[in-house]
Amino acid sequence: MITVGIIGFGRMGRCYLKAFQADGRYHVTYICDHNEDCRRLAQELQPDATIVEDEQLVLADSSVQVVALCTLCDARPAEIRRALAAGKHVITEKPLADTIDQEWELVDLAEKAEQRGLYCTVNMYLQNAWYHHEMRRMAESGEIGQLAIMRICHMTPGLAPGEGHEAEGPSFHDCGMHYVGLARFFSRSDFKTWHAQALRMWSWKDPWWLQVHGTMQNDIVFDITQGFVYGQLSKDQTHTSYVELIGTQGFCRMTHDFHTAVVELRGVSRTERIERPHGGKNIDILIGQMAESILSGHRHPSMPEFRCSATASDYSWRMLDDARLHDLPAIGTLDELESIRERRRNLTNGYGLLPRNNKNV
Repeated sequence: MITVGIIGFGRMGRCYLKAFQADGRYHVTYICDHNEDCRRLAQELQPDATIVEDEQLVLADSSVQVVALCTLCDARPAEIRRALAAGKHVITEKPLADTIDQEWELVDLAEKAEQRGLYCTVNMYLQNAWYHHEMRRMAESGEIGQLAIMRICHMTPGLAPGEGHEAEGPSFHDCGMHYVGLARFFSRSDFKTWHAQALRMWSWKDPWWLQVHGTMQNDIVFDITQGFVYGQLSKDQTHTSYVELIGTQGFCRMTHDFHTAVVELRGVSRTERIERPHGGKNIDILIGQMAESILSGHRHPSMPEFRCSATASDYSWRMLDDARLHDLPAIGTLDELESIRERRRNLTNGYGLLPRNNKNV
């Protein structure tokens, strides 16, 4: 059994616990959180774990092999450094830190730690999604000709400004960096040019919607649209999320409803449609890759590296900076924003809700 300590027991910490409990190779021996209600819930959900408030107790125990860091990003740099110094493998949420300089320092630290047999990974979950691997397979099979255009869109009534993720940055960084990373995943290339337009929805100080388009270094064209602005006060909430890979001869596309994902291919010799469960945050896949790495002594080839996360984070910050160089309109009012926050405080079923101290995540 691989022994694990979870640090941070909010929404993602609870998701990780479920995944570890379902994987027979792991045993969660510690759960750490500063909040008393979270600790009480942790004891209920994992009765044989040691529940602590001080993360140093987790890191100091030599029996703990892996730590899962589910805190906010301003706390992660120190936690990652201490974990690696204590000889632990690290699984962390993204971004790695609240500044890009620290992220690149952590990349260097993680790559040096791997030379000592310590593995680090980050939850860039879209790159572990079955539907994106199917799309890349389709695009590289020759069925759509040469990949020319990538269109990526993800808009939900998700996390509202000021709800507690300030360290992670505006929504195009906190969430949008996933889609920046996805453009690199499909094109197998870095960005060459971009132009970004953003909007300060509800007159919030930071943009909460952004669209960016440009070119990759291999001349593939992209556009990415992301924002937590999609019907925040609508009676019945929904979202729009799709990826389209358009080639010189055909295309493939994906849509999902967070329950089921559908991938369609319109190729030169075949039409294909695949429908499977969405898979959520794919934490089961991530921790499976870590388990295989530890048990084999060789890094799993698909396990996301810190460098992958830092690169996506870096580009998303640059795209946000580019948007600030152009007209940055503000539409809506702070009163509307407060109505959104109040509604989300009372919602029991919605998008990206902050966790309550119960068994639901």
